[in-house]
Amino acid sequence: MNANEFFVILEPNQPEQFLTVQELQAKLEALLAQRQDNLPQDLKNIPTITAQAQRLIDTSCDLDIGPNQYLQWYAVRLEK
Repeated sequence: MNANEFFVILEPNQPEQFLTVQELQAKLEALLAQRQDNLPQDLKNIPTITAQAQRLIDTSCDLDIGPNQYLQWYAVRLEK
């Protein structure tokens, strides 16, 4: 990923946020730490929370985090 690339994060009832890949990784790890008993099917066989978060970043763009709750992320390039 280029140093100029970020992710825009969308959550219900929240303003959009721009995060670096490291910040997105930390946010996903925090969410996944609370959901280890209710993981998406494709993450259940991944042994660590760090690896689970990385898999989401690499292969997905959203995470269902509860009734009417979700987290979506999209890679963006910000102009200098």
